[in-house]
Amino acid sequence: MATVELRFSALPEHVRTARLVAAAVARRAGVDEAVLDEVRLAVGEACTRAVGLHQNAGITTPVKVQLVEEEKQFSIEVGDEAPRSAPGDRAPGSAGGDMDTDEDEMGLAVISGLVDDVEVTAGEHGGQIRMTWPTTPPAAALS
Repeated sequence: MATVELRFSALPEHVRTARLVAAAVARRAGVDEAVLDEVRLAVGEACTRAVGLHQNAGITTPVKVQLVEEEKQFSIEVGDEAPRSAPGDRAPGSAGGDMDTDEDEMGLAVISGLVDDVEVTAGEHGGQIRMTWPTTPPAAALS
C-alpha cells in the first residue's frame, strides 16, 4: 500500500522536494534518525537519475515516486519511463553512448553504497529503483 505517491515533471528543481518529502515520510514511518540523511541522498540520486533519463530520451511524462510504509520496513520506489536495454545488453559503441552508461552506473553505485536493500529493474518501458529500510516501532508501543 502506497503511503504517499509523488509525480513531478522531469526537471532538476523538483528533486529537492522529493528528497524533503521522502525524509519526512521516512521519519514518520519509523526509519532510524541516523539513517535519514542516507534516505535523502539516495532518493536525490535516484530522482536525479530518473530526471536525466527522461530528459535524454525526450520524455515528458512525470517521474513517479512511491513511499510505501509496511509493518517492519519502509520502501521508496522511483520510476521512470525511459526505454532502455538492461545493463550489459548494449554493445560497446552502440546508441546511448559510453558516457551516459558510465554516469548511470555511477549513480547506481552511489545508491547501492547508501542503501543495503536495493532492487533495480529496467526494460523497454522504463525502469524502477526500489530502496528499503527497516523501521522501529514507536516508543509508545514498546512500553
